[in-house]
Amino acid sequence: MREVKEGRDVQFFVTSGFGEKAFGQLHYSQAVRIGDRVEISGQGGWDDDLNIPASLEEEIVVAFDNVERTLATAGAIWRDVVHVNSYHVIAAPGSTFDAHNVVMTDQYRKRMGDRAPIWTQIGVTALGLPEMRIEIRVTAIVEN
Repeated sequence: MREVKEGRDVQFFVTSGFGEKAFGQLHYSQAVRIGDRVEISGQGGWDDDLNIPASLEEEIVVAFDNVERTLATAGAIWRDVVHVNSYHVIAAPGSTFDAHNVVMTDQYRKRMGDRAPIWTQIGVTALGLPEMRIEIRVTAIVEN
């Protein structure tokens, strides 16, 4: 983890592994903390070398793991999450989010218990890496 302080109440964070690679190549941080609020950049289901699993289910689970890793760099956890935006590449025109939703809702229940944040799903034609089918971005309020 690399922390970059920007002012009295603003701190930027770079997740070790994939975050360091993204920072070096694309010059962006993985998270920002302003007081008790944590915002993270979109997290895909990549490993530290930015490889994407072949299985959609595994990709979604790894994306949730990466959200967790990134939240942790800024001192937050899944149970602090209040807002989720998820971006989905759907297999074919007219397809639904059903295959994604089965895994997404299972991960919500496993990681947040009965906490149910607000959630916006957005269908897109492409994400940052050609193989990506999911990207998750969250906002968390850290409870003291």
